[in-house]
Amino acid sequence: MHTVTLGGRALTRGPGTESHAEEDQNLGALTRDTGAVTVTPPHPGASSASVSRRMSAVKRRDNGPELAVRRLLHARGLRYRVAWPIPGQRRRTIDIAFTKRRLAVFIDGCFWHSCPVHGTMPKANQQWWRDKLGVNQARDRASTDQLESMGWTVLRFWEHESPEQIVEVIAECVGGLRPSGRTA
Repeated sequence: MHTVTLGGRALTRGPGTESHAEEDQNLGALTRDTGAVTVTPPHPGASSASVSRRMSAVKRRDNGPELAVRRLLHARGLRYRVAWPIPGQRRRTIDIAFTKRRLAVFIDGCFWHSCPVHGTMPKANQQWWRDKLGVNQARDRASTDQLESMGWTVLRFWEHESPEQIVEVIAECVGGLRPSGRTA
């Protein structure tokens, strides 16, 4: 059972609650991260139909920057796993994982992960977006910390970075890491 205070109101989630759908609507995104609870307030709704369509079209994986890096890695003869689950995390995945070398690569989107160079803040629903993007950053830090504590090397790149330069760093790292002894 988890109790979270949101907007001065205590909301509870856990066994014995009557309606999970109602809770989910009240809590927004609720995730359990290594004992901590991270809450994003419920979305206030899109400011227009075109914004809703544009945001709905954003891919979680297999997006342009990720595919460009993967094509170059494959062309170099490097083999990897895509959307590899982070151990112990139900919904989190590593964008590109070299499992034998325990190397995790993330290609972070400038908007969704708050790039200091290209990250923007929407004009509508600013407080909600500030909270949402803050939760995304906290989730990124928690994922990195968890993987590193398990002996993984974590590389994070921004989507605006050159795929060729990203691949150079990854290839250098893959060549410098010893296999963990586990199979992929």
